[in-house]
This record gives sequence, structure tokens and C-alpha cells, in this order.
Amino acid sequence: MLPPVDAALTVAPGTYLSMRGLMLPGVSLAIPGMTALALAGAAPAVLVAFIRVPARVRRALLFGAAMLTVAVLLAADISATVDWPRFERGNYRGGFELTPELTTVVIGLTLYTTGFVAEIVRAGILSVPKGQWEAARALGLRRGQILRLIVIPQMQRVIMPPLTSQYINVVKNSTLAIAVGYPDFLAIMGTVINKSSHALEGVAIILAGYLAVNLTLSLLLNWYNRSIALVER
Repeated sequence: MLPPVDAALTVAPGTYLSMRGLMLPGVSLAIPGMTALALAGAAPAVLVAFIRVPARVRRALLFGAAMLTVAVLLAADISATVDWPRFERGNYRGGFELTPELTTVVIGLTLYTTGFVAEIVRAGILSVPKGQWEAARALGLRRGQILRLIVIPQMQRVIMPPLTSQYINVVKNSTLAIAVGYPDFLAIMGTVINKSSHALEGVAIILAGYLAVNLTLSLLLNWYNRSIALVER
């Protein structure tokens, strides 16, 4: 249903959509090896400290890590170039290309999941009693302050459990990519099983792969849910 490549839709400047897929501008970064090594080595230490320190020290640590990262990036000899898609000889050259199948999967899963996430967030906002909004307005708080200081902290405790389930559903729903012919992990493992006749081993790899992703995602989201939960005295 998309137009041919010579009549591609211009979605945004440098972004084109046609029957051959979605063309996006590509960005190339040239980072010196020592700079990349320093940033990669500092990331685990910051993560461990972020998890184990109190909230006040955590904020100071995040601010210091951000300033250090900016200083390292500014001091290093980093060059960035943008590769814009251009139409040459009947096709687009340069940039970053998403195949029609991958574009379909991304758009489909995004639209499908966004509806559920929006309803979860809306329910979380409506779960805050109306009296708290009125009390905040009576104190002279602006709407942005009401959302940031009163509504969002309470909303997070309500929406995190269903959001965790929804994010895990996204991983499981990605297997529907086979319906549009996209060679995802499940499709590739099915081909491997057919070629090698090792069905048990192939199914075990599939289960282990999806289980590892879902358990990791669940672990991170449950940790965040515990960090914002109310602690009874």
C-alpha cells in the first residue's frame, strides 16, 4: 500500500517512507578508544553506587556523573557526521534504512502498546483523590508543581505493577513479527530447528532467551517499584 521508492512519502526532513521501507538520517560518531573505555568503565561503578547509596547522595552522584561525562566528551576529540538519505539511480543511498517488515512491526507494536500504556497512566492519574488537587490549588501551587510533587509520586505506585506486565507483553508480542515475514529470533530459531532437526535444543534456546529478557526486565521494574513503595513505620 506504500508508494514506490521514486514517489516516497516525506515523513520529516530527511525521512522517507516507501514500499522499500523507512529511510532515516544516519549519525556516525568517532569516539577515541580511551574515551570510550573510560565511559564504559565508569558506568558499572556509577550503577552500583546508584543502587546502594541514600537518596541525597544518589542525586549528588548522578549530577557529578553527568558533569564528568559532559567534561570528558567536551575534552575528547569526538566528531559526529550526519549521513542524509539521497535519491540516486532509482533508490535511496546513505542514511539508515528500516525494512518494510521491521517498520510494520515497530509501528504496529507501538500503536498497540501505546493504547494500553495510556489507559494505565490515565487510571493512575485518576486514582489520586480530587481533594488533593483542590488542596494543592488552595496552597497556591501551579499545575506543574501539583503534578510533579503530588500526583506523579502517588501515580507511580499505582501504575508500576500493570506497566511491568505490559512491558513484558511487548516482548512476547514481538513474536508476531513472523506474521509480516520479519526474521525475528523465533523465526530464525524455527529455521535452525528445521535444518538441524534438533527440536528440543532449539526450543530450549528459545525458552531461555525469552525467559532471560523477561526476568531481567521484571527484576529492574520490580526493584524500581520497591524503591518508590511506601514503607510502613
